[in-house]
Amino acid sequence: MTTDIGRDTHRVAGRRTDAPSALSLRGAGLAFGRRTLWSGLDLDVAPGEFVAVLGPNGSGKTTLMRVLLGLLDLSEGEVRVAGSAPRRGSPEIGYVPQQKPLDPDLPLRGRDLVGLGLDGHRFGLGLRGRAERRRRVSAALEAVGGTHYANSPVGRLSGGEQQRLRVAQALVGDPAVLLCDEPLLSLDISHQRTVTRLIDERRRATGTAVLFVTHEINPVLPLVDRVLYLVDGRFRIGPTEEVMTSEVLSELYRTDVDVLRVRDRLVVVGAEDGPVDRHDTHGDSGEAVAS
Repeated sequence: MTTDIGRDTHRVAGRRTDAPSALSLRGAGLAFGRRTLWSGLDLDVAPGEFVAVLGPNGSGKTTLMRVLLGLLDLSEGEVRVAGSAPRRGSPEIGYVPQQKPLDPDLPLRGRDLVGLGLDGHRFGLGLRGRAERRRRVSAALEAVGGTHYANSPVGRLSGGEQQRLRVAQALVGDPAVLLCDEPLLSLDISHQRTVTRLIDERRRATGTAVLFVTHEINPVLPLVDRVLYLVDGRFRIGPTEEVMTSEVLSELYRTDVDVLRVRDRLVVVGAEDGPVDRHDTHGDSGEAVAS
């Protein structure tokens, strides 16, 4: 099943915008050998819009990130980020990866890690450039609440502190688009809320478009404008209340799926040993939630 997105206006963060798309896919398809991950994908993400990308393992969520980062070419169709074809190291794109512990002995301070979000786009820095770099790194650290460990070795920081620095690194260059690939994995509920709040505040303040890959929609449920749900070559795009339904997910997974709302959380229940159950994760209350 496919759902096309037109070039009409979107409701974003409580407002409507007619601005050009920050990110655009037209007739996009990706295949490896005989296996097609997805095809005919049309998607426009407006400035300031928050789009969650959901689906089971192997559905092509992270692969989509690689396409948008300029690391992988489409098999068919067209992709534009900030009006241009994506390229590796583009300053128009910020990237927040999965949280993975850093080596405790890594000789890198917090501010050094954040500064890497700027250094990839320049060949040398003059004195004025160095001063501007320090200013922007300090501002990014302050925005994520990381000033007090800016000079600490990054490998000695907690997972939540490291992920705050990764958010600062992704945003220090003022990108038009922020790509987040499972940034909440391995984080506790408190740090999940912190990371999502930082990203939401940024996109509302600056109009940065957000594409957020996640197995767990509940931490971002109040923030999401639309959902792109990928399953075995099929997909559906639309507002959360239209996509996250029993009818739509049953059609995508081709098995009976129930979507329940419990205390402002979405709970997805699939047939025993069905494809949904294999990809469920668990929230802090222990129930199965959308993956």
